[in-house]
Amino acid sequence: MSYSFFTIIPVYSNIPMKKNSAIIIFVIITFATLNAQNKYSTFYDQRATLFEKLPVSAEDIVFVGNSITNGGEWSELFNDMRVKNRGISGDICMGVYDRLDAILGGQPAKLFLLIGINDLGRNTSPDTVVTHIKKVVDKIITDSPKTKIYLQSILPVNDSFRKFEGHTKHWKEIKPLNKKLFRLACSKQITYIDLFADFVTPGTEKLDPKFTNDGLHLLGEGYLKWAEIVKPYIIDTEK
Repeated sequence: MSYSFFTIIPVYSNIPMKKNSAIIIFVIITFATLNAQNKYSTFYDQRATLFEKLPVSAEDIVFVGNSITNGGEWSELFNDMRVKNRGISGDICMGVYDRLDAILGGQPAKLFLLIGINDLGRNTSPDTVVTHIKKVVDKIITDSPKTKIYLQSILPVNDSFRKFEGHTKHWKEIKPLNKKLFRLACSKQITYIDLFADFVTPGTEKLDPKFTNDGLHLLGEGYLKWAEIVKPYIIDTEK
C-alpha cells in the first residue's frame, strides 16, 4: 500500500507555526526515508539482498526478470548449475536496473532478460517500457561488455481468466511493444528471442490457456516450452 504524505500529516491547529512546520518536515523526512528503504517491495528487498550475497562468475548464465522468471527452476531445466535464477516477483524495468551491480560484478557469460509486463500493469506507456529496457541493456553493455545479452520478447497474457486484470487488459499492447524491442535489439547488436509467437493461441494475440492458469504466469508446460526455445542459446557458445 502506498500513501501520499499529505494524507498522513495531521493538522496541528493549536501548535505555533514554527513548531507545526518542524513537525511537517520531520514527517516528510521520515516518510521519505521509509519509502527509500522499501522502494519496490519487501519481497524485492528479500530477493535482492540474497542475490547480493550469491556469487556470479564469468562462466555463469543468468536469467533476469520478474515473477515469470522467478518461477523457473532454470538449473534443473537445463541440467546445468551455471544457469542462475535472478528473477524477482513483481519486478519492473527500473527494479532490474537498480540491482544489476550484484549480477554484473561477476561478468557473467550470458544474460537472458525478460521484463516489462509489470510496468504495463502499472499503466506505464509502452514507449517508456522500451526506454527503460534500453537503459538496462546499456548498463550491461557498459559494465560487463563480454556478457552476451539475450533480450526476450514479453510473453502474451490472457484476460479470459479474470485475474491480474491490471496486467491482462494490456494484451493488445504487447505485440507492438515487442516489435520495438526487436528494433532495440538490432540497434544494440544483441540477440532478440521471440517467445511471444510460441505462446499465443493460434490466430490470436493472447496467451494459450494450456500454458497458464491465471492468464499471466506459466504452468510447467510453459516452462518446458520456454526452455525448448532458448536451449540452443544456452548450449551454443557461438550464439
